[in-house]
Amino acid sequence: MHQREISNSALKNTAVSFAFFLTALFVHPSTFLIAQTTTATINVDLDKVVGAMNPAWAWFGHDEPNYTYMKDGRKLLSELSALSRVPVYMRVHNLLTTGDGTPALKWGSTNAYTEDENGNAVYDWRITDSIFDAYVKRGMKPLAQIGFMPQALSTHREPYRHDWKPGEPYSKIFTGWAYPPKDYNKWRELVYQWVKHCVDRYGQKEVESWYWEVWNEPNGYWKGTMEEFFKLYDFAADGVKKALPTAKIGGLNIAGTSSSGAQKWLNAFLKHCISDTNYATGKIGAPLDLVLFHAKGSPRLVNGHVRMNMAPQLRDIATGFKIATSYPQTKNLPLVIGESDPEGCAACGMATNPENAYRNGTMYSSYTAASFARKYALADSFKANFLGAVSWSFEFEDQPWFYGFRDLATNGVDKPVLNVFRMFGKMQGNRVQVRGNRMYSLKEVADSSVRGPQTDIGALASKDKRSAAVMVWNYHDDDLQATGEPVTITIDGLPAKSVTLTEYRIDNAHSNSYEVWKKMGSPQNPTKEQVAQLEKAGQLEMLAKPAKQVVKNGMLKIKISLPRQGVALLKADW
Repeated sequence: MHQREISNSALKNTAVSFAFFLTALFVHPSTFLIAQTTTATINVDLDKVVGAMNPAWAWFGHDEPNYTYMKDGRKLLSELSALSRVPVYMRVHNLLTTGDGTPALKWGSTNAYTEDENGNAVYDWRITDSIFDAYVKRGMKPLAQIGFMPQALSTHREPYRHDWKPGEPYSKIFTGWAYPPKDYNKWRELVYQWVKHCVDRYGQKEVESWYWEVWNEPNGYWKGTMEEFFKLYDFAADGVKKALPTAKIGGLNIAGTSSSGAQKWLNAFLKHCISDTNYATGKIGAPLDLVLFHAKGSPRLVNGHVRMNMAPQLRDIATGFKIATSYPQTKNLPLVIGESDPEGCAACGMATNPENAYRNGTMYSSYTAASFARKYALADSFKANFLGAVSWSFEFEDQPWFYGFRDLATNGVDKPVLNVFRMFGKMQGNRVQVRGNRMYSLKEVADSSVRGPQTDIGALASKDKRSAAVMVWNYHDDDLQATGEPVTITIDGLPAKSVTLTEYRIDNAHSNSYEVWKKMGSPQNPTKEQVAQLEKAGQLEMLAKPAKQVVKNGMLKIKISLPRQGVALLKADW
């Protein structure tokens, strides 16, 4: 976008305290019933649409790009592609990093750019092609990250490759790849040649459906000034648009969005794109087709168990939505939560970070269900154009079984959390109104997460022309197990006299490869038969066979028993 004017009132609005817009969020009367109510009831009204059931969940990402085309990576990509009716978007780091393609934790490389002895550019797209080929072959799309800095272009060439390991200071990863280019014109030309090559290889129409973004978390992953980052963005965006004027590019994937420092970055970046002089063109403004920022939760270990904390993640999201929608020039742009997770280090396992023990079992599943419902609600409250939330989770090749990494599968076996996304894939059409007497209000969760005496038994519901779906969770921050609680779900507005009802379930006994693996004795070298059993257990499981249900006066009442940290999907077809 190229705009000369920036609204003074918009600048003023972004300074409004977070407390103001939390109090403006919808507060449901059930807030005051949590401590008193025992039996959970959920009421779904199919006639009251609250928004589109857009597939904001169909976005994933990871640090290590070379896993993409490896054995388990290809298998997982196929599964991710299959769970969605629309293209799944993938975001990865290190697409321009120098190296031989050997992966390591929080490291990868493509060797896309080197220089000869005379300083002339040498381009090699073989590895980046392998990555994008894996996506396009499956009908997936890249959220293509332009980064990191090739060694030959870096102002700080040595040391270049880091040797970070879990448990070591995180700052150790920031080596030569994180520095500004020695020549911004060469940087622009690199981006131009890359995008031009993609158009030549995949076709203009295909590349027009992708998104491009510059770098990652410049308030941590960038060893230059804010102004140097804006210059990096301008030259990259100019290269993209010269190669394909209709390409879509954005930024800036800031970390810790609700912090004062991150807010300063995001506001300054938007102002730069709207009204500052472009470093690459000398004109006013910079191309901006989407706005991206990050949001993370904060679990910890309490009395021997994990206690999650969804509140910081929701505050990050609310802040990003509020800032982006406060400028007239950006309020309608697509918004992507470039990383949206329960915490911040995917490659930190339970051995070094015991608070990450939530990742293998049903806690990760119930947290994902409960948090995505609140993401949609926040987008509604800010009237934000919420396009996607990237779950920074994929897989790690050749690592111990169920090691506690934040991944969707382990050694080719799907974890319970992947089945939540399979549930989302069965929800189509529009989101409809849900009310629950045990569902924590959006304000309460954004303020203090789910810490009350009773669990958050809530739902997200959708309606299409010939189907309706209700996702129900029984979530609490404390990762403790409890037997099933009775839940009564009433669905109003069904336009049929009968429906076929199917219930899918994620709990300790269903759609749960981790519990099956533990019952095997937690083998690190499972037999071929055991692997086949684990693969089957990793799939989304029906609780029982689909059954016909009579609808009376447009209403259907369903009673289930849902264990703590369990997730159910009730799908009605007519």
